[in-house]
Amino acid sequence: MVFADPGEARARAQGVLDADPSPWRASVAHQVIGIWQRDWGDMRMALHHLRQARDLAARAQAPDREADVLAALGVALVHAGRTRQGLEALERGVAVSSGHTRARVLFRRAYASWVLGRHREALEDVRRAIPVLRQADDVIWTARALTLRATVHLALGAVDRADADFTAAEALWDTTGQDHDKADVVESRGLAAFRQGDIPAALRLMDEAEERYAKLGTPSFMLSIRRCDVLMAAGLAPEALTVADAAIGALDGIGGQSTRKAELLLVAARAARLAGDPHTAIARAALAVRLFSGQRRPWWETHAQLVLLQSRVASGRRSGRLVADAAAVAERLASFGAPAAPEASLLAGRIALGLGWTADAERHLAVAARSRHVGPPLARMTGWAAQALRARAAGSGRGVLEACRRGLDVLDDHRMTLGASELRARATEQGAELAALAQQASLDSGGPRRLLTWSERWRATVLTAPPTRPPADPALLGDLTAFREIAARAEEGRRDGRPIPVLEREQRRLEREIRSRTLHLRGAAPGAEDRFTPARLLQRLGEVRLVELAVLDGRVQVLLCGQGRVRRFEAGLLADAEVEAAHVQAGLRRLAHPGAEGRLPVVEAMGRRLEELLLGPATAHLGSGPVVVVPPGRLHSVPWALLPSLRERVLSVSPSASSWLRARETEPPPGGRQVLVRGPGLATGGAEVSELADRYGTPLLLEEDDARATRVLEELDGAALAHIAAHGTFRADSPLFSSLRMADGPLIVHDFERLDRSPYRIILSCCDTARLASVGADELLGLVTALLPLGTAGVVASSAPVNDAAVVPLMLALHKGLETGLSLAEALRDARAALPGDALHQATGWAFTAFGAA
Repeated sequence: MVFADPGEARARAQGVLDADPSPWRASVAHQVIGIWQRDWGDMRMALHHLRQARDLAARAQAPDREADVLAALGVALVHAGRTRQGLEALERGVAVSSGHTRARVLFRRAYASWVLGRHREALEDVRRAIPVLRQADDVIWTARALTLRATVHLALGAVDRADADFTAAEALWDTTGQDHDKADVVESRGLAAFRQGDIPAALRLMDEAEERYAKLGTPSFMLSIRRCDVLMAAGLAPEALTVADAAIGALDGIGGQSTRKAELLLVAARAARLAGDPHTAIARAALAVRLFSGQRRPWWETHAQLVLLQSRVASGRRSGRLVADAAAVAERLASFGAPAAPEASLLAGRIALGLGWTADAERHLAVAARSRHVGPPLARMTGWAAQALRARAAGSGRGVLEACRRGLDVLDDHRMTLGASELRARATEQGAELAALAQQASLDSGGPRRLLTWSERWRATVLTAPPTRPPADPALLGDLTAFREIAARAEEGRRDGRPIPVLEREQRRLEREIRSRTLHLRGAAPGAEDRFTPARLLQRLGEVRLVELAVLDGRVQVLLCGQGRVRRFEAGLLADAEVEAAHVQAGLRRLAHPGAEGRLPVVEAMGRRLEELLLGPATAHLGSGPVVVVPPGRLHSVPWALLPSLRERVLSVSPSASSWLRARETEPPPGGRQVLVRGPGLATGGAEVSELADRYGTPLLLEEDDARATRVLEELDGAALAHIAAHGTFRADSPLFSSLRMADGPLIVHDFERLDRSPYRIILSCCDTARLASVGADELLGLVTALLPLGTAGVVASSAPVNDAAVVPLMLALHKGLETGLSLAEALRDARAALPGDALHQATGWAFTAFGAA
């Protein structure tokens, strides 16, 4: 019962002890309480009860009873870090037992061997146990043994064998009432899905397991460890670090298993390293190494040593000693049959290359490169990264580009299995090194067209296909409706000055639920992509100049495309440009308020400095026609219209040249339907909307109670032109919860992703709607990038807070240009020129940007 209904089992066991039981019955009761404490409570209490159970079994002169307790005690001792004593107890349990009981003891010894990383010993014990358990028709213990064997197979990289055992175990569990064991097998299936590269399924199964454990009141620290692994593979390393640290705190709070604490420290170290915090990673990994060593767990200790070495290298350390240490770790991992061995060889090769030890580097990289044809996607990418580095060391630019192409193709296929745009964006981080190697090889070859091709190969890839639309899931729709209601009530409470901690907690809970459900979405099968070519771009540009900014070794490379050719210019440092862009944003925020006219010359001077840093000598070659700017993700907050050479031009911005081409080739929907939306709480009451309604004659106007999220989405779907005047909020912490305020609460990015086709043109007369979060290799998350893959060819949005009153004349002038047949970029240029010359109106014009090509 302790793995069917743990709380009830513990209560009954205590009831037995309170009734003056016989030694045999008391032994069983103490063992149950000991198991409960071992797995979900205080290890000291666990050992106390299990030792009492052992002594009572000896008094009862029941060898099989004693053997069973010794097995449970042995596992507890191993989890407490007392490996030698634990193995001795297990050995004695095997010696004094026979038949069916011995098979159960062998299973426990196999489990202990798995905890210790002794996988071959675990397989041998479980191989001996399964036939006996089957012969005894012991369904529960047979299912446990199959589940354990599958888990060991996964640790050794034998995914197909693991899958077969999990399937057989699940069929057996369906015939039992072992709810905790059933939760465990759901968790294990999630692990198997992860090893097979199916991250959405892994997240879904682990969420289901967590719900099952919660109903039983049994925390699962192993689930936290496995969830962290999945989150890291999905590019969510900071989130994984938070989960790991929280689990460590909870484990310390109950005095739980030291083995699990060491494992949690290891995943925390990995997460910190991937999150760009090598010093935290070093601290966590060093402690994990010490704990694993004391627990006599060399398999785990070696994995922790690998993370420690990777973190030291990430902190800037390079030495011959590190090469030797990484090579030794690779050799030990290979001897264990651990799938992580190529990572260590790649690390050794990379350090050796940095030291100029080409012969050593070739030896280590050749070993790592063997993994490029087998295993899950991220393991194959490790192999292709090693192959690319080998080619670079050999001076073969063609070899570098071929290895990078093959590696990024692997990641493309993996990325397309992810349905959520957030996961697709963050997963690209795993290809950043390959993309950088390819771009550097292209730069070295001196061919700007090749550099443009590779810049596009790994820029804004999430926009190459629309996100998988969420199914008509009543639970998700209910969560979205509840979120809107709670967020609206919280906003009302803030305005009234009332405390709202309960509402804020519920809002955060609903955000977690919505995000969790969207992360479970699987992507469509990879299809044939329309690959970018410079020739196609140049053919479509005509009189337009497209300026694509690539960043190599921290410096901005300007690729100027037009007049049938691609030219390259070198500009300033990206870090300097980011600092200047942040100052400009602060200046625009100040200018959005009356009385800041004195700041205008300062902001204009910042614009001149930004132009020098971002465009450099390319400024003199822009010609006089329209310009499209394709910035890197970290520079999308730049108000491009502020740059002197772009201030009076027809100017648009695009996340990539490919995205601009798709927008250029997107046909408007038939019918020319127009939708005007006015949200609540605007200082001017959305004054431009009423005048636009009169001007257009018969547009659909949604305002007051009609401007409710569901109705707004329904009318936006497939519209030719939409104008939304509303308060906008950008969420840097969770960009897909960036929102527009409607009558019934926020309309978030997750809502827009449910559209069959977003409006062909959309004007967002709102603050901060063009702000985007840079994630992954060079990806952007936010409202604008949610609309572009869904059929929107052009967007006008603001990258900064704006003055409501100053927005009105800008919007009216913008629509006047659209009525004459101008594009959004042309109309926005003319609208800026028509504004009064004061600082407030000038800053308002600069804050708005045209995206796309409509």
